Amino acid sequence: MKISDLMIPDPITITANASITDALELMKLNSIRHLPVVSGGNVLRGFVTLADLKQGLIPSMVGDVSLSDLMISDPIVVGPEEDIEIAAQLIYKHKIGGMPVVEGEKLVGIITESDILRTFIDMMGILTGSSRIDVVMKNEPGALKEALQIINDGGGDIINVGITSHQTGNRIYYFRLAACKTDTIKKSLEANGFTVTYATN
Repeated sequence: MKISDLMIPDPITITANASITDALELMKLNSIRHLPVVSGGNVLRGFVTLADLKQGLIPSMVGDVSLSDLMISDPIVVGPEEDIEIAAQLIYKHKIGGMPVVEGEKLVGIITESDILRTFIDMMGILTGSSRIDVVMKNEPGALKEALQIINDGGGDIINVGITSHQTGNRIYYFRLAACKTDTIKKSLEANGFTVTYATN
């Protein structure tokens, strides 16, 4: 999935000669926490966050502190045609809440951790009516294929599958299913040597 599919296009922006108060009011009015700073032609000049502005508000009242002083002048950016995984990795690695999306020097959008989290939730079907069954996969060839067949034979309609490592070296697979009774599936998996660590009722 491309960043252009998830980004907020044509985001609200501000210019560097605006005041800190102006920027705060703009964020409050539009319920946003990130604000790209641009110049003519929508060229990206910087990036400010709500936290940075709040920290700089009082100093700006008693001294010569401007929006330019608070903005990140060389922010981390991504391109609209890059994969969403790139944005997720950058946000996680640098512990940032969002970043501008640019083509060349021109701002075309913004992507935030909230956009990525929403996409993850949608992909996982977490907020939709669904069932889940977590299975410790046997460390044997064909184990996943066997588990999938058991789930299918038990009437399970798989929406998606997640995976994580297990302390023993085995892996836990998280099967998200269309809403169904999981008792029969759970019993069948266990009867065939799988360990079920969690199953919705």
